[in-house]
Formats: sequence, structure tokens, C-alpha cells
Amino acid sequence: MKVKQMHIAKKSLAMYLWLAFLGVDSIAGETAKIALKSTTVSSQAVFAKVADIVISQEDYDAAFSAATRSKFYHGKPPDGEIAELQREVGDQLVAKVLLFREAKRRGLEPDADEVQKTLQGYEQRYSSSEQWKNNRARLLPNLTRQLERESILKKFEAEVRDVPVPDEQQVKDYYLAHQEKFTEPEQLRVAVILLKMDPSSSEMMWKKAEEEAAGIVKLLRRGEDFAALARTHSGDPSAEQGGDMGYLHNGMLPDPAQAVLDLAKPGEIVSPVRLLEGVAIFRLTDRKVSKLNTLDKVQDRARDLLRRDQAGMEWTLLIAKLKKETTVKVDQSRFMPLLEKRNEQGNGQTKPGGAKTPG
Repeated sequence: MKVKQMHIAKKSLAMYLWLAFLGVDSIAGETAKIALKSTTVSSQAVFAKVADIVISQEDYDAAFSAATRSKFYHGKPPDGEIAELQREVGDQLVAKVLLFREAKRRGLEPDADEVQKTLQGYEQRYSSSEQWKNNRARLLPNLTRQLERESILKKFEAEVRDVPVPDEQQVKDYYLAHQEKFTEPEQLRVAVILLKMDPSSSEMMWKKAEEEAAGIVKLLRRGEDFAALARTHSGDPSAEQGGDMGYLHNGMLPDPAQAVLDLAKPGEIVSPVRLLEGVAIFRLTDRKVSKLNTLDKVQDRARDLLRRDQAGMEWTLLIAKLKKETTVKVDQSRFMPLLEKRNEQGNGQTKPGGAKTPG
């Protein structure tokens, strides 16, 4: 069985240096960053004005490009997600400016040693790049300032998120309110015989594979050894283990396989299932039901999760407070309209996923 893989698009050096020049980088989880510009020196189109600081449209476009490259394979967001991503990137840029202003107001300074160490890392990484050599003198000052801003923001975030350790009653209340976080999911131990097929095979070939699989199922139900037949017929890597795939969580198997196994009883051989890789015969060997761990067993984890949630709330409340206290003007004229989220109740046809279309 194949597992879904996450593909990560890598930025070219040219894109990285251009984003660094603009003050947009991929540090800290690919979050878009911005070079702060005074309104007196900016002659570009204005995306947003936060107090006396301008975020240019050019800066916004670069940040949006960085976000799409980070979040979506090939940097191409689905049409239905563009509008939300536009607003998300805009909110991030505004929040960066607000937080940086507040950090400076509180007198925070960058960690000079950390900044210097990072710069040295860039120097080593791009030492053989002609592009870096040719543009280094022009890019380095802006890159240095950007790293200093990042250092200040990193200090500030650590300060805000440094909340007190929750007491025992708080941890207990959190555990009781979020039991799903401490429940071990159901696990299925599964064995498979996979008759491999090329997805582009003709329907006639698929039918022949299904007929062969049906014959194997008859043998199994007459008492033939599953492991022996798996070693003989299966094209899955698990064939060497007699088809045993071990214990699997929900979602690790393709949907058609999961659907039939959800209904099976331990020891049962299910009817052949057509998958992308071929026709599969499954046996459910064992089923471990979901189990809620006791508080004693997960107390440390519950405390860590609660403290993380509290820290996140402090950070979110601070940003909301700064937005409320600061004059912020954002030009959303280039944003795509948000898709209307229709209620599932009422008349109309249901789209896949439960959305309604007008009747």
C-alpha cells in the first residue's frame, strides 16, 4: 500500500534573495515577513498603512507568493482557497508591523550574536553563488535589518508566551474538557494480498484480476493459509511477512479499503476491493478499540497542551488589542471575494462535502 506524501517546493536562490531584499523570508515556518518602510520614503502602491508605517503592494505580493510556495505544491493554491489566503497573508503582515512596533516600544533589542551567526550561515551557504557575490553588498544591509527585526520579534513572542505553569485543577479541567486529545484511536491489524495492476490497464484486464482475486478468496474461505497465498500472489511489500501490514490507524489505508474493514470482524476475509494499485484482498486480524488514557498517564502531556493553548491565547489577545488601539487601513480592492458558505439546511442540491447549491 502506498502512503500519501507531502511535497515541499523549494525556492530558488534568486527568489530567496529577492524576498530577503524586500524583507520577506521563509524563516519561522515560512511565515511572511515585511520590511518596514516610512511613509515619507515609499512611492509604491500602498497595500496597508499601520499607524505611520506603510506596507507596499509590492511587499504584499511578494509575501503572498512566498505563502503559496510554502503552502501549496507548485505554488498553485486551489481557486476556492485564494481569497482566504489573501486575507490570511494580509493579516500576518499587519500583525508583524503591530508586534514590531510594540516590541520596540517595550525597548527590546536584537540578539547580536544570533544575528551574526545567521549571517555567517548565509555567507557559507551561498559562498559559491555568483548571484550572491554580485548582489551581496546591496542585499546584506537589508538582510541584516530583517534578521534584527526577527530577533526582536522572537524575543517578544517568547516573553508574551511565557505563561505560568497550570496548577493541578486546571490540568484536570482541561483533561475532562478535551478527552479526545488523550484517547488512543482505534487500530486495525490488517493483512493483504494485492494483485498489482497498472492504473491504465483496460477494463478487461481489471475484470480478470477481480476474477483471480475472487478465486483466491474462495481458497481462503476453504481454509488455505493466507500467509502462503500472500507470498505467492501478492505484489505488496508486505508479502514477505505473509501480507501482514501490522496495526494501522484510521486514514492510513485508501478509503475503499478502510470502508470494508470498518465493517469486518476479526478473522474475516473481506471481498476483493479495487484500488489504484490493483485488486486487494484483506483480512482483519485484530481490532483494538479506542481507549481514553487516564489522567495519571497523560498528566504531563495535558499540562503541556494546556500551557501551549494558554500561551497561544495570550498571543492572539495581544494582537487583537494592538489592532484595536492602532489605526490600520488595508486596501482589499485586489482581494477575490470570499466564497459564500451556505447552510446545509433548506432547499437546494448538495455538493460533495455537504455544501448546498441553489435549487
